[in-house]
Amino acid sequence: MPQVSLLFHDVYVAERRESGFTSLAADRYKLSVREFDEQLDGLAIQKKGSDPFFRLTFDDGGASFYTIVADKLETRGIQAACFVTTGCIGRPGFLSAAQIRELDSRGHVIGSHSATHPFRFNLLSHDAMRREWAASRKALEDIVGHAVIAGSVPGGYFSRDVGRVAAESGLQLLFNSEPVRSVYAIEGCTIAGRFTIRGGAAPDFSRRLVHQAPWTRSLEWASWNAKSLVKPLLGWSYPLVADWIHGGAR
Repeated sequence: MPQVSLLFHDVYVAERRESGFTSLAADRYKLSVREFDEQLDGLAIQKKGSDPFFRLTFDDGGASFYTIVADKLETRGIQAACFVTTGCIGRPGFLSAAQIRELDSRGHVIGSHSATHPFRFNLLSHDAMRREWAASRKALEDIVGHAVIAGSVPGGYFSRDVGRVAAESGLQLLFNSEPVRSVYAIEGCTIAGRFTIRGGAAPDFSRRLVHQAPWTRSLEWASWNAKSLVKPLLGWSYPLVADWIHGGAR
């Protein structure tokens, strides 16, 4: 049975700006410590069996993966993939090189989330995409001392060209943000979807995604596809509109 991959971002103690990118758009994906614990508690129940039928991924490379997330995962016997925007390494709110090296030694997967986190990754030229992957992989490999073969697409802006260039750049596993369990290959690179966990999600949302709850996953897929139709129409204004809607709701 294909694994269910879950996508998290940052976890905060008091303020969302503590870790990762600071914007209304980024804030929608950040969980408080309490919310994160609730999601993990549900997953821990499901993971008691011998079949590891879920995997956790964390995008952006925010500092909270080191200061909060890794310890909470390890106490539950879970390891995750941390996808790092390498141009942000060492900046306030982001992982340092030393922290990345330690997380790697503790068994977490360190992967690429591009070098600069371009807004519309799928609209970059072939050469620009390749530079993003290559620069990010080199920076991470210099830190961890071994090959980095996994990555995730910034902002979920995926296309087959993105997958092809990732494969050309040496990535063997690439996560996008399509909420599906199925995987497929593009020129030797495995493409895997993920289900996103946002702030304000129901406490048992991760459990329902991972457990045999096809309607939960189907609703996420339908919502994601509806947004995919709107994004091209709004173009660069999509994040502004989303910020306005979600920002006004808080």
